[in-house]
Amino acid sequence: MSVHLLDTVSVGSALPHALAKRENLIAASKNELAFLRYSIILTSRWEASTGKDMERRKELRAEVKHLRLQYSQKIDDIAMTFGIQSAIDATEEVERTVGVPVGMDRNLFATPTKKR
Repeated sequence: MSVHLLDTVSVGSALPHALAKRENLIAASKNELAFLRYSIILTSRWEASTGKDMERRKELRAEVKHLRLQYSQKIDDIAMTFGIQSAIDATEEVERTVGVPVGMDRNLFATPTKKR
């Protein structure tokens, strides 16, 4: 058996494994991107709901700024690792599908009532 034939067989059998690994890595990167987007949305809403507590609002604004930077860096990481089209596709999917479920924000931001 020639060396060329062995190389062809080994490359051919490794290809599906490599493609599956790549898809798993892309999926993990999308999950990280989705988590960052969800965190940005929630933190932004918390910042808007804190009322007149300026110190807390300042802290939350700083957190949102940091999360947005991480989000942007994650998109860049995806582009550098998997290609620009993969980064565009991941970003579009995440921005289309990630949000706060209806009614959840009312429960998160409701001010607790004191028992009498």
